[in-house]
Amino acid sequence: MNEPGTFLELLRRDSIVRTPNARLIPLSGGVSCEIYLVEDGTERFVVKRALAKLNVKVDWYADIIRNRHEWEYIRYVSKFLPKAVPALRQCSATDNYFAMEHLNGSFSNWKEQLLAGKVNLEHANLAGEILAQIHGHSAGDAEAMSLFDTTQNFSQLRIEPYLLATAAKHPALRRQFEAEAARLAGARECLVHGDFSPKNILVSSERMVLLDCEVAWYGEPAFDIAFLLNHFFLKSLLHAPRDICMRSMIEKFLFKYQKARPSPEIEPRVGRLLLMLMLARADGKSPVEYLDAPRQQFIRSFVSSELPKENFSLPHIADMWFKGLGVFNK
Repeated sequence: MNEPGTFLELLRRDSIVRTPNARLIPLSGGVSCEIYLVEDGTERFVVKRALAKLNVKVDWYADIIRNRHEWEYIRYVSKFLPKAVPALRQCSATDNYFAMEHLNGSFSNWKEQLLAGKVNLEHANLAGEILAQIHGHSAGDAEAMSLFDTTQNFSQLRIEPYLLATAAKHPALRRQFEAEAARLAGARECLVHGDFSPKNILVSSERMVLLDCEVAWYGEPAFDIAFLLNHFFLKSLLHAPRDICMRSMIEKFLFKYQKARPSPEIEPRVGRLLLMLMLARADGKSPVEYLDAPRQQFIRSFVSSELPKENFSLPHIADMWFKGLGVFNK
């Protein structure tokens, strides 16, 4: 990662910052980029630049051009859902960074709320509606298909580290994981966020805002749905045996998505991906940080039992999952 001072000089060169006392304040933002709050006189905004090597324990590299994909995703969505994304300021294609609106203290991170056991069903409703609108608006759109012809990037950031890396640790499930990886690589249906998780969603009394769109890809909508559902399931596991109503969150999100974009044929694709993503967050290149060893083993046992059955009905998966959580009452 570059030093803030070096980045600040770059911003001065590009006339992004203008005052002599401007400063950069590092912000937490995941593993794939450097993010700074810029204080430049009376102005406050955020700059973001992709890292070539992600900040995880294993070697994980990705093309930094994904920074431009994120800018394009925000720009595209802002045309029809302006409140659902940050306002953009400026983008540098040559140095792979961009500047955007700073979302102030009135916003909370949805992941932090869920980790604390705070559940708001309206957030699930709104997430379902926003995602359905993005998928529906972009389906069949030639502009989106061209802008987000980013399968190589998606493979570097999702297919390889989540599916193929997990498959290598689970030989008995390798066939299913590799077949799904190949299917995803060929999917072309609509604009996919690729990292649609509570970590990347800010909420306030007035807005829900999507962040971290650098995995943006014109592909399989089931991936976004399964990605968010996976986080709901994992939060229920974290809090077990306490019931924080995560099943209601799951049902609300799915109901709102299907109401806004009816697509019953997508359910088995979501269910299959959900099981694989569960295991990936235990044994892929980006494991969740908040589950202890017994809970990680619960995931391994659950997926190893359910995936070979090939019953990808979401109610079935939820029934078996929440029934299984009873083991933590003992």
